[in-house]
Amino acid sequence: MLPLLFYSSFLSLFLPLKPPIITIMVANATHVKYASEICEEMSDSSKKRGTGIAVRTTEYVTKKIEEGKAIVAFTPEGKWAGFCYIESWSDANYVANSGLIVAPEFRGQGLARRIKRAIFKLSREKYPNAKIFGLTTGLAVMRINSELDYQPVTYSELTQDEAFWQGCKSCVNYDILTAKNRKMCICTAMLYDPKKKVKSKKFDGFNVLRDFDLFDRWMKLKQWSLLKLFKK
Repeated sequence: MLPLLFYSSFLSLFLPLKPPIITIMVANATHVKYASEICEEMSDSSKKRGTGIAVRTTEYVTKKIEEGKAIVAFTPEGKWAGFCYIESWSDANYVANSGLIVAPEFRGQGLARRIKRAIFKLSREKYPNAKIFGLTTGLAVMRINSELDYQPVTYSELTQDEAFWQGCKSCVNYDILTAKNRKMCICTAMLYDPKKKVKSKKFDGFNVLRDFDLFDRWMKLKQWSLLKLFKK
């Protein structure tokens, strides 16, 4: 019996650890306690990446949680793991799934995809006729958006609500956005239109899902070109 127990314990050292069980649900008032931690992680991620993440205040995140317009992820022990919220613009004709963030220790486990699907479902339930859009520099988010039938679009197809663009002021790339008269920026714009059937996922000749590596290189070239022109 002892050799068997020893062997089992020894073998367990080389087996991959099971990821923790994460609960993903529509946020409510009991989750307000996570607001400050969520905002801190948004700020830290923005600094580390050096790219566009529009930082929000604790009060703003708290409001979204209390309104039931957010998705929160947490462990059985009550540790915060991930978050995303809904914003509506132009009389709720446009909806954005914003502030997608995953705590560092829970990254690489597919949690962002699960949260994104949950917030997309919540958005469709609350705003069934709205166009859902997003601005992102993250390739992983672009891939998830593509799976949900978002299409890359020009900025002119997004909401022109001034309040939305004011929200970009906290982004490190805001000067580029204003210099380009809000027609383009480092971020890629993606849109889901419930009234349109998706025929393909092509963008400038690329198939977004099939040729993602090629699309990634194209995006990096675009970002490098914009930054270079802006510095000049």
